[in-house]
Amino acid sequence: MNPKNICVLFGGTSPEHDISMASAAAIIGMLGRHNVIPVYITRKGKWLLYDGKLDSIQSIDWEKFGTPTVLSPDRTHKGLLRIVGEKVKVLPVDVVFPALHGRDGEDGTIQGLCELAGIPYVGSGVLSSAVCMDKAFAKMVAKSLKIPRGDYLVFGPDELLDLPAVVKKVRYKLGYPCFVKPAVGGSSIGISKANNKQELEDALHIANQYDGKIVVEKAIVGRELEVGILGQGADAKASVVGEVIADGEFYDYDAKYVKPDSKTIVPADLPEETAEKIRKYALQIFRGVDGKGMARVDFFVDEEGKVLLNELNTVPGYTNISMYSKLWEKSGVPRQTLVENLIEMALA
Repeated sequence: MNPKNICVLFGGTSPEHDISMASAAAIIGMLGRHNVIPVYITRKGKWLLYDGKLDSIQSIDWEKFGTPTVLSPDRTHKGLLRIVGEKVKVLPVDVVFPALHGRDGEDGTIQGLCELAGIPYVGSGVLSSAVCMDKAFAKMVAKSLKIPRGDYLVFGPDELLDLPAVVKKVRYKLGYPCFVKPAVGGSSIGISKANNKQELEDALHIANQYDGKIVVEKAIVGRELEVGILGQGADAKASVVGEVIADGEFYDYDAKYVKPDSKTIVPADLPEETAEKIRKYALQIFRGVDGKGMARVDFFVDEEGKVLLNELNTVPGYTNISMYSKLWEKSGVPRQTLVENLIEMALA
């Protein structure tokens, strides 16, 4: 593949801003032979382009040195509009690589903008991105495909106005302990474990700060497993299975990115039959949502050895500790080859 103009989008308005920065740094480091166009989106949603040295995107003063830019939805441009004073210059873009996690990046919004612009982009399309970003809808798709899941309840904004009724329903339908999650979000932000009524009420308040819709799941005692997907449709392939072991009660934000004793094991020590079942279900849900390019699919294996789907992430992290690239490295696909494959799939 000849060198291309690759626009890497990162930062963003979601709570996963910092993780996006780390993912983008890793991705840009693997695009050395291409012309990288880095576009940083501030926490307030301002788009800035930087054309200096990219030794460390985290240390750049983007507000001071960045130039305002936008991705033009006009298909005749097929690129970015760089704005300098009263002058506007079109920068052609061959592929957009969204390194944005969470809202306004992983949920179909950026994907829709790329569709309007007529520019190829890495990863899943508008519908599959939106469906997988919303845990409640993703569970509905999994149910229709008869993929095993844990017990859960979903509460919308109107229901959450009557907190005692929500608490009562959780108590009788799921019991304690349970996990409370914003329906839309990632990196375990806003997720809490509740062991009693007071903790449940507190967890609902925390989750409600991040989304108006909340998913409550019955706690599953067992192991947390993950698998990577690469490709599209019948050509999609699943990686080896990895295991995450949290330094804490569960694999929350701190366990993922802060606590030093959390670890990942790739490949996981599993019976081959269990590993094959995980790969089978992962491909099934990926194809079921019409996923494209990449995904990381998370599972539980309970104490009885039953495989249960947790969720599907259409823009997995690319940080140095992220599981997606580790899974594919152990499957024989080096990190740089993985990124090149994703770009080729976007162009195709």
